[in-house]
Amino acid sequence: MATTTARTLFAPLGPTYDRYSALLSFGQDPRWRRFLVSRLGVGAEDTVLDVATGTGLVARELVRRFGCSVVAVDQSPEMLAVAAERTRGLPIRLVEGRAEELAFADGEFSALTFTYLLRYVDDPQATVRELARVVRPGGTIAMLEFALPRGVWRPPWELWVRVGLPVAGRLISPGWRDVGGFLGPSIRDFWQRHDPVALFRAAGIDDVRARRLSLGGGVVVWGRRR
Repeated sequence: MATTTARTLFAPLGPTYDRYSALLSFGQDPRWRRFLVSRLGVGAEDTVLDVATGTGLVARELVRRFGCSVVAVDQSPEMLAVAAERTRGLPIRLVEGRAEELAFADGEFSALTFTYLLRYVDDPQATVRELARVVRPGGTIAMLEFALPRGVWRPPWELWVRVGLPVAGRLISPGWRDVGGFLGPSIRDFWQRHDPVALFRAAGIDDVRARRLSLGGGVVVWGRRR
């Protein structure tokens, strides 16, 4: 199952994830996360759900930018252990759970973010519906995902994911070696089968927008719960 793959893949990466996710994306991953958070319009009185929080990078940026409270969900206890260290003292509650079955009430949150999630679930459409369920009507739902560059930028991207990323991963650690070999095929497969904008609209999310970032290497999609 896709969720099992994700748990196995990311379990050993927690302590080094923030550093090497930035390095292997040529510094773009932190920039993408900041842009993701900037799509929300929440205040200090709001509570935002951050799904697939990992080490809490987006959750921390939400607090820094808006002063809001955050509930941060991830299925990996190993990643949440790192997040607990890095969010200490912040208004962030960490919860172990799966995006496909959220233990929250309908409309419980003011907004929701999720990052690099849909490639790791068995049914992306059902998952987006479940995410939308827990957001109040009018609240923003925003996602960050890797994308496939177009035109002249596609060949350099293919060279990086086919050769550069696997080699770099092997130099870092066995865990990053596995990620380096997995990412390229995973990204291609997702975009062959799914359109996130269509997934959002079918889940009852209106005013859906998408912004490609860094020559098309990343994309942020966002909209409002109907």
